Amino acid sequence: MPTATRPAVNAGIGTSGITIRPATAADLPAIVALDEKETGLPKCQYWRELFAHFSQKKGGGRAFLVAEAGGEVAGFITGEVRAFEFGSEPCGWVFALHVAPEYREHDIGTRLFETICATFRRAGVAKVRTMLARDNDLVLAFFRSQGMMAGPFIQLEMELE
Repeated sequence: MPTATRPAVNAGIGTSGITIRPATAADLPAIVALDEKETGLPKCQYWRELFAHFSQKKGGGRAFLVAEAGGEVAGFITGEVRAFEFGSEPCGWVFALHVAPEYREHDIGTRLFETICATFRRAGVAKVRTMLARDNDLVLAFFRSQGMMAGPFIQLEMELE
């Protein structure tokens, strides 16, 4: 859908000039660059495929949102409702959330998170989950500040040789 016909979500938030809106294909280079800056890994194909996945099946508790400030992508969030994986009731899952360091004190992460949570609520779920690295103190502190806490599942892993 062309950008001009997409309604902005929470458009014109406050007087800060920050707009939360659905991501477009034109946003992908900025999303890839922001993610690479944070993770140190270039994942162009991953983000293109995820965007295509979200574009093919709109709605239904799925969102890929960007925060735009001064005409540039200042942050993004993506997630969707998943059901019955690992015996879990339907809930919203946040797959990624990144905010450019220069915008971190402007409540952009909170605005993105609140917007995706509203998407999950409209889809009829009452919980949101995410996963993060144990040593990622910044992200852990952010999600805890949003009211999230440890859930009922434990991640296990092993190296495949």
